[in-house]
Amino acid sequence: MKRVLLLHTGGTLGMSARRPSALQPDTYAHEILSRVPELAALAEVSTRILCNLDSSDVGPDEWTALADEVAAARADHDGVVIIHGTDTMAYTASALSFALGGLDRPVVLTGSQRPLGEIRSDARRNLVDSVDLATRDIPEVGVCFDGRLLRGSRATKGDAWSYTAFASPNCLPLARLGLDVEIAPHVRRPQPDQPFAVDGRFDTRVAVCFVTPGMDPRMLERLGAGEADTGARGVVLAAFGVGNVPSRLRSVAAAVRRLTDGGVTVGVVTQAHAGAVDLSLYQNGVGLRDAGALSGGDMGVEAAVAKLMHGLGCFPEDAAARAEYFTRDVAGERGDGQLHIPD
Repeated sequence: MKRVLLLHTGGTLGMSARRPSALQPDTYAHEILSRVPELAALAEVSTRILCNLDSSDVGPDEWTALADEVAAARADHDGVVIIHGTDTMAYTASALSFALGGLDRPVVLTGSQRPLGEIRSDARRNLVDSVDLATRDIPEVGVCFDGRLLRGSRATKGDAWSYTAFASPNCLPLARLGLDVEIAPHVRRPQPDQPFAVDGRFDTRVAVCFVTPGMDPRMLERLGAGEADTGARGVVLAAFGVGNVPSRLRSVAAAVRRLTDGGVTVGVVTQAHAGAVDLSLYQNGVGLRDAGALSGGDMGVEAAVAKLMHGLGCFPEDAAARAEYFTRDVAGERGDGQLHIPD
């Protein structure tokens, strides 16, 4: 029987009205297996509590710890399931996708919109589906919710109320779980010359700026102001459409140029729910490209933030290496130029 490690980080799934304080390992393992006995039929499940946090408090420190836990688990587990709050699950999934190079087994993040102890909870199904997927040949980081496994570097939380909380614009699910488990053909496989390697270095000095009509570009510039250890070293610019920004009266591109001249890496993503950035299509986008901004292609905000943090962590003094890393597909976060819209 396959062995699966269940890592708990917090979130709604493990919440209990009668015990709001910190979970204890033995109690937690007992309750998971007693409330969801189906798990024992799927795999030999062991549990570990890494932390018990609201996911809004989960960040790069926890990403690094999770990457290290996954690396250690490879010695005696066939897959890993991470229980995580939904609010920042997509950020963590993206971060792990970049930190776990050459991944050769499934790492599945899941959670729920209602606690496991509630009658109408979605937690049971998500747990069963995730442990099942963790025993299969899907060597990727994924987000399992409502009967679908989404690529971790493509996932985004799109609904705060529905059980179908996550979507993956431009990328079809890696697997669908219904009467059977259907695994998609676009699941990534590690290359023969790419051994597993963990690199959990992240630089938190990344900011996100959503372009708005008539915005004052000085607000963007201020993100990179301050001392070297306080100002942003990376900015994810969420532009209109395929990468357009205002230029007629207040030039956003001019502000971007001042940032890049100061050593700040600027990556551009689209505010649209699907589609990709093309900084050669319209003059207002060409201005960004000429100012040194990097196209994020069809990356979502979560993937772009995590990737820029990872690039800054891995190449702190090499802007050219950061640019090459940000614009290269690393973990399936950038598409092939064709749109793959999940139904």
